[in-house]
Amino acid sequence: MGSVRKASAWLGLVDDSDDERYYDDDYAEGAEPGDAWVTNPKVRVADEVAQEQGTRIATVTPDGFRDARGIGELFREGVPVIVNLTSMEPSDAKRVVDFAAGLTFGLRGSIERVANRVFLLTPADYQVVSGEATGRTNGGFFNQS
Repeated sequence: MGSVRKASAWLGLVDDSDDERYYDDDYAEGAEPGDAWVTNPKVRVADEVAQEQGTRIATVTPDGFRDARGIGELFREGVPVIVNLTSMEPSDAKRVVDFAAGLTFGLRGSIERVANRVFLLTPADYQVVSGEATGRTNGGFFNQS
């Protein structure tokens, strides 16, 4: 099996049920595949009751690279993910960013740095809109003079 095929299988882009050696034992199949990461205290999903695409956004604060799988599972389901790497070691944080960049490239999404060591991963069908108003004048709403 080639390295590209292995990476694609690990990301879930291709079905590779014949080769089980690439799956980590810590992620054994349970009752529901989504239950493991949704109940993880490191992952918060806004509006967990809503199941429609476009109504949820997840915030993930990983402790190490092993938490990257939860980020990938959320993103594959079409959920935008905010990844907060401020509590990670720099070497592990770099690995998570590399993983996230590959994930967004492979699924045609985008990755954007929103703060120091905080990134927003958005699926292909989302558009990130800047909070800065175009053509703002000096006599704006919060003018204190």
